[in-house]
Amino acid sequence: MIAKIVYIVGVVLAVLGCIDIWKSKKLELIPKIIFMVLLIVTSWIGLLVHYLYGKKKL
Repeated sequence: MIAKIVYIVGVVLAVLGCIDIWKSKKLELIPKIIFMVLLIVTSWIGLLVHYLYGKKKL
């Protein structure tokens, strides 16, 4: 049960992170796609990096 909750929270955060990246005006299309793929592939580590470091840079 807890694993399902953690999975759902991870998916929701990944989608929100991808939306943040997509709305960024500092990046071109190709870097946006690369960052979104890396965010999804690296799961929780990618989410932590995005929200703690990358969001300030975007």
